[in-house]
Amino acid sequence: MPKTICLAFTGASGMPYGIRLLECLLEAGCHVQLLYSQVAQIVARQEMGLELPARAKEAQIHFRERYAALSGELDVYGREEWFAPLASGSNAPDAMVVCPCTMGSLAAIAQGLASNLIERAADVVLKEGRKLVLVPRETPFSAIHLENMLRLSRAGAVILPPNPGFYHHPQRIEDMVDFVVARILDQVSVPHALMQRWGDPERAD
Repeated sequence: MPKTICLAFTGASGMPYGIRLLECLLEAGCHVQLLYSQVAQIVARQEMGLELPARAKEAQIHFRERYAALSGELDVYGREEWFAPLASGSNAPDAMVVCPCTMGSLAAIAQGLASNLIERAADVVLKEGRKLVLVPRETPFSAIHLENMLRLSRAGAVILPPNPGFYHHPQRIEDMVDFVVARILDQVSVPHALMQRWGDPERAD
């Protein structure tokens, strides 16, 4: 049975990570439940020239057409769509990734605020003991940021800053993006062949 992964884009810089992750999850045959914030729409336009539709149903049509050749399934939900399956522990996803993750979203999740569907879905994933991966794109981190991350880590979340390595000798920006996306996919146990693993004699194709 394919994995169900909730993927949320929030308004931090780093949208190329989120879009590439979405593509890889669908390519791997996952069922993706996509959420994104209003500020994520601004960041997507600024960083990638990508227009994310404001309405969930329009976004669903857009992304299904864009990734029609991939084997995964995609559903898009609005931030206030409280009857979405991922709003309840009775229908929690297998895992959730917030990528990129703002410090505001991270703080709200750390405090259990659940004031929108992104925060509520993260709250559900934590309380149901599923894997929650947060990809905070910020530097430097303040003491408040670090305390919130520690609180989440103690609650079972994975804090995965998008720090690319260089031992695979990246030649393009896409190689650096893939390095981070590969680490995220490993955390949610989705197979991939994005890059050479440490100690492997040859790069995976």
